[in-house]
Amino acid sequence: MTKREAVENLRSNLGAKILGVDEFRGETTVRLDLSGIVDAARLLKQIGYRMLLDMTAVDHLGEEPRFEMVYHFFSDATGEHLRLKGRVGGEEPTVPSLTGVYATADWQEREAFDMMGIRFAGHPDLRRILMWEGYPFHPLRKDFPLEGKASDAGAVAFSEPAPMDGGPFVTLPAKESEKREPRAHPADELEEVQG
Repeated sequence: MTKREAVENLRSNLGAKILGVDEFRGETTVRLDLSGIVDAARLLKQIGYRMLLDMTAVDHLGEEPRFEMVYHFFSDATGEHLRLKGRVGGEEPTVPSLTGVYATADWQEREAFDMMGIRFAGHPDLRRILMWEGYPFHPLRKDFPLEGKASDAGAVAFSEPAPMDGGPFVTLPAKESEKREPRAHPADELEEVQG
């Protein structure tokens, strides 16, 4: 089944839960009410989109609903990709889990929970995957400061804000790029270049 047919199939089966379809440079994005994401995923799997390649969340700080879930599906029969997007908001944003449809959703949902704080209803083991259990923040949210936040989990782990006055991604003021790159100089030469 082609991508166009898949979109029409989604429209006819999900009706008002399909909020729109966008085409851009050969890519198709179906916007939907996330209450229908499990039905959409089941339908896509039945019609040949057997792979959930990627799932991620986007933080639209200042907008409501604040978060947007983005799902990328692939049909190995046609070689076509299809993107589904939907918004979720609230104090504890919650989306239905796709783990019952695609096994690959397991770790992807855990990452979205860990980094963005989005909960997945029906997930069999929703716990942090990158940060330690008990870490009180979600580091990929736009309101999380670049230097981090202090936290303490007793003997398990701790964190302190990182200094923002250097590091591999902070360059020095100079006209020539080879002089700006901090990794290009031994530490004792950096003071001369800065001065």
